[in-house]
Amino acid sequence: MRRQTRPGLRAAVALAASAALIAPATAVADEPADFDVLVFSRTTGFRHDSIPTGIATLTELGAANGFTVTATEDPTAFSAENLAQYEAVVFLSTTGDVLDANQQDVFEEYVRAGGGYVGVHAAADTEYDWPFYGELVGAYFASHPHIQQATVDVEDQAHPSTAHLDAEWVRTDEWYDYRTNPRGSVHVLATLDESTYQGGRMGDDHPIAWCQPVDAGRSFYTGGGHTTESYAEPDFQAHLVGGIRWAAGAVPGDCGEGPQQPGEYRSLFDGSSTEGWSQAGPGEFVLADGVLTTTGGMGMLWYEAQQFGSYSLMLDWRVAGDDNSGVFVGFPPSDDPWSAVNNGYEIQIDATDADDRTTGAVYGFQSADLAARDAALNPPGEWNTFELLVEGERLRIYLNDVLINDFTNTDPARSLTDGHIGLQNHGEGDDVSFRDIRIMELG
Repeated sequence: MRRQTRPGLRAAVALAASAALIAPATAVADEPADFDVLVFSRTTGFRHDSIPTGIATLTELGAANGFTVTATEDPTAFSAENLAQYEAVVFLSTTGDVLDANQQDVFEEYVRAGGGYVGVHAAADTEYDWPFYGELVGAYFASHPHIQQATVDVEDQAHPSTAHLDAEWVRTDEWYDYRTNPRGSVHVLATLDESTYQGGRMGDDHPIAWCQPVDAGRSFYTGGGHTTESYAEPDFQAHLVGGIRWAAGAVPGDCGEGPQQPGEYRSLFDGSSTEGWSQAGPGEFVLADGVLTTTGGMGMLWYEAQQFGSYSLMLDWRVAGDDNSGVFVGFPPSDDPWSAVNNGYEIQIDATDADDRTTGAVYGFQSADLAARDAALNPPGEWNTFELLVEGERLRIYLNDVLINDFTNTDPARSLTDGHIGLQNHGEGDDVSFRDIRIMELG
């Protein structure tokens, strides 16, 4: 029987783009796994040397990010009884015909009924004569040039597999061309810029990572992962974890399922407009290149258009150096920024302050788990992602998908069950930037 995964847990959902990603987080080390994943790596064609490293890395990433990994090359694992144990199945650089007709039928039923599929690299070089698999993976392999560095253009910076990435992602791999362009049938997450490497054959629109719903199930594919070195890259690790967690249904993400529905994230700030937001107190936020940056203070930009109760709030933030800011939740409407201080809670951004007022703390009330926070925190100049998960009076704080604080309010004057959210501009010289602010109401 499948576990019920907790709603709103990131990033998707954005995951830690740091080497510490594979180290189990202290704050959640004793918690049971959220879900289980089967990693399948059978090959009947070319076999990638990176497969053992890929299995080992996914196993470590699972231990650090709330899922268990079972690895197999035995196709008899594709029985209805066995697959029922897993929320997602990863095809890790499989090649050729790897399942017989009965196993294919079982796997198709598993996906259509709500199971997740994750294809990595040569998963696109698999099962050419199975029509359902062709639709599931999205596109079949055609050719590739030699291994080289290229620029990946990230189209979707909200999906859990790509939310941790900047608009351009430069990395080295074996870059696949595909027999068809999957755009139109899938939700494209990232494309290759063929002008940045030699030998690409798909032209100006060259998808390299994508996702799609498949009836009640979900499919995620990434063309990366040929080289052994890929699995040591923090950004690629985070890319895989985000894709797996989305495919397993552990985190939400928009992959073209249609109009906004309850249980999905919607944007409060998409980089183009601050409609619905209002400045309280001195200072302001400057909007440039899709990013809000603090200047002056002490004030607050707050989302005046709506109050929220149970929700998952996600946003990216970046400090220039030793800077101070914060995210306010649970405060009543007011043009006085001190109302948020006195009637709500601030989730602090300032890595060098005291324990109860440093990054990840509920300011003045509860410190973060500093060991977990330090392992997940990206340095000044790099983006970090907060998920603030509010359920009743419980507030959980995730930093780059690592749980770093679990706080329960007991003060009726500061109730979290209904209130506004806001961003602090702390003062002159505190330069903090925000982007991609989105919320999912949990009901």
